[in-house]
Amino acid sequence: MSDSQKPLTYAESGVDIDVGNRIVDRIRPFARGTRRPGAGADLGGFGGLFDLKAAGFVDPILVAANDGVGTKVKIAIESGLYDTIGIDLVAMCVNDIVVQGAEPLFFLDYFASGKLDEGTTSAVVQSIAEGCAQSGCALIGGETAEMPGLYAPGDFDIAGFAVGAAERGTLLPRPGLKPGDLVFGLPSSGVHSNGFSLVRRVVARSGLGWEAPAPFDPSRSLAAALLTPTRLYVLPMLDALKRTRGIHALAHITGGGYPDNLPRVLESGLAVSLDLDAFTPQPVFSWLASVGGLGEGEMLRTFNCGFGMAAFVSADREAEARDALAGAGLAPVLIGELVPAEDRRLVTRGRLKR
Repeated sequence: MSDSQKPLTYAESGVDIDVGNRIVDRIRPFARGTRRPGAGADLGGFGGLFDLKAAGFVDPILVAANDGVGTKVKIAIESGLYDTIGIDLVAMCVNDIVVQGAEPLFFLDYFASGKLDEGTTSAVVQSIAEGCAQSGCALIGGETAEMPGLYAPGDFDIAGFAVGAAERGTLLPRPGLKPGDLVFGLPSSGVHSNGFSLVRRVVARSGLGWEAPAPFDPSRSLAAALLTPTRLYVLPMLDALKRTRGIHALAHITGGGYPDNLPRVLESGLAVSLDLDAFTPQPVFSWLASVGGLGEGEMLRTFNCGFGMAAFVSADREAEARDALAGAGLAPVLIGELVPAEDRRLVTRGRLKR
């Protein structure tokens, strides 16, 4: 029988269903470790289930978010460091949910590659489960897709989908913000998961390899330092919101930085006056700005520059809100105030430290 007459198989076409099944078996214990009220968090069904009543909700509004980690995943691929990138994936989704005053409940992941590698896939999903456990949400399902010809050998991408809930009437932003009210920055863990196409260009310009000591953190390799996972604000922020009604709005500082994200939660007629002298960016930002020749405007619109979330607080409850944020471990820093909007929704004063 000639090759053109031999029966074809899915495995010979590059998709091995048995590998996919073995991966599910390997990651099942990770998912079980994220169980919480409302979700058994076991894998294998056609869909994940969640019981809102068992989670304690009476009249809930659902809040959903999805995201990826962008080209930060290329650093994980090129360095072979896979143990934190899944935390980034969870954080990018659940941080978007908590800024609306909602509690993340469950998470689903999507892992796609040209050819599934059991070790790599399992390590990434294990880090996803770790992010879920740290934010109190259950990993209730997901998908591993093997698509030969679509991804280069060794490449993969990940996406995440989270659903949360809040009781009716408790969602953020709340009305009532006015000129004179305050903006607190909540420190980030570093670059988080935005701007990595620019980060990778800066690294290329520097001539450093991923295994080289990071110039801004010589105790770690450049790859490990840049892969520091996005901070998970969920549990401390939910704690802070229970302590005070003085927080009217929250903003997650992601793509678009400060000019795009701060005005998103404000009513028309309000702008933010941002005090750049209050910023003390981590050394990684100074290195990126120096090697990349990045101006202040580029830094503010691309990176979080030290604060991954902002809290908008009524001035008459400043002490209460500050204490609530500090008591939850969020280390608030006063970085601005609200002013009447004129031609711009964000104005700055002072200069970013280098």
